[in-house]
Amino acid sequence: MKIAIKGLHDDRYQRPLSLIADLFFEETEVVLGEDPSSELKVTFEAEEKGTTFIVKGQLGELTCSHEKELGDSDEKESFRRKKQAVSYVYLTLLQEHTGIIQKWGILTGIRPTKLLHSKLQKGEPKEKVHQHLREDYLITDEKIDLMQQIVDRQLDVVPDLHDLGDEVSIYIGIPFCPTKCAYCTFPAYAINGKQGKVDSFLGGLHHEIDAIGAWLKEKGIKITTVYYGGGTPTSITAEEMDMLYEQMYASFPDMEKVREVTVEAGRPDTITPEKLEVLKKWNIDRISINPQSYTQETLKAIGRHHTVEETIDKFHLAREMGMNNINMDLIIGLPGEGVGEFAHTLEETEKLMPESLTVHTLSFKRASEMTQNKNRYKVADRYEIGKMMDMATEWTTIHNYVPYYLYRQKNILGNLENVGYALPGQDSIYNIMIMEEKQTVIGLGCGASSKFVHPETGKITRFANPKDPKSYNDGFEHYTDEKIRILEELFSSRN
Repeated sequence: MKIAIKGLHDDRYQRPLSLIADLFFEETEVVLGEDPSSELKVTFEAEEKGTTFIVKGQLGELTCSHEKELGDSDEKESFRRKKQAVSYVYLTLLQEHTGIIQKWGILTGIRPTKLLHSKLQKGEPKEKVHQHLREDYLITDEKIDLMQQIVDRQLDVVPDLHDLGDEVSIYIGIPFCPTKCAYCTFPAYAINGKQGKVDSFLGGLHHEIDAIGAWLKEKGIKITTVYYGGGTPTSITAEEMDMLYEQMYASFPDMEKVREVTVEAGRPDTITPEKLEVLKKWNIDRISINPQSYTQETLKAIGRHHTVEETIDKFHLAREMGMNNINMDLIIGLPGEGVGEFAHTLEETEKLMPESLTVHTLSFKRASEMTQNKNRYKVADRYEIGKMMDMATEWTTIHNYVPYYLYRQKNILGNLENVGYALPGQDSIYNIMIMEEKQTVIGLGCGASSKFVHPETGKITRFANPKDPKSYNDGFEHYTDEKIRILEELFSSRN
């Protein structure tokens, strides 16, 4: 779908208008100016009267107008408000043209609850903030209620959430999996036949853990949470896991005071009694075992080489061996799946009742095999996707799960969201910290991304380790030194 935008000459409008167009149409192209080949034409008229920005839009016979107060804001903030007003008009016209209501309104960012947190933290009344989200962002009451429920739960779980800027969390990336899933864009490499790369990678990771731990000890900085992700961290051997956790305990400050350590064991085919014994030895009982779906044909189609029975068996094994906080991931909208298949997945989940459940909506990530070969993967339409999300919401409510974190992605089916649910007291603190960006998260390992959050200003600096093991192995000392340099600058004013 090609859309011509007439009347807006600032190139900075193109990206936000393209993102909104993507919510309604497949394969969109937004062009600023006249274009005879365009299938839709939207005309804008914008003017400033004093400190008020007035924008009018027309699409065929449809019209909409909106006003935004600019006040005495600087140029950057002034344009942000203008962009918001243009997006408001544009979304309204497209909703009326297509008959599709976007429940998240013009909000295209991936962390909606962060917006709500920031406004409430400033002391704004809840009712006023909700009104702002409803009237300025066009977010529906359903999604506002979800955001508020999550914010309330997060503050129950982490009452000092807004005061943790002087601490850090640690993400440790293990870039290996048994096979790579079709929807995946994480740094994940099939581990078979790659033992040399694994050995080299683990040498670099041990160095990073040792160096970062020494720096944290020297500066007296506490760790809130540690999270092992990937890839699949349980792809490496039990002996390698044991040595890695031993290094963690030897290097990191006050491990006994860390609030939570999580290890993703997402692929059931990587879980063994020996690896579970290692986790138990190091007092790690929060893991994930991810079915994604309980339909065998789906698992085969997306490249997961374990069976449904294996997922169930490994869950029971983990439970028997003392894993008391197990998360499971489900994905809505996998190829070939509709309401019937998802109902079956929820029925099977009910037999296990994990402590937490993350319900993802499939996203066509640009670099994934699934996106590269879309014609091979038939997925449900937005209406059926919405129905499945409603089923998940109803199921979790009935079974006493409460939503505690939320994020969205580009190209997510139905313009929906990914929601983490947990039984009382079983929420992942790390998931809350990474989504709300209240503290620095130091990424160690291949493909691990660090987010350095200034303790006072909240400004975020990002730094990523290379995604492929060879580049990481060649330069892990450099990447470690760079992170320490950034940390030195970040915490230089700390008392």
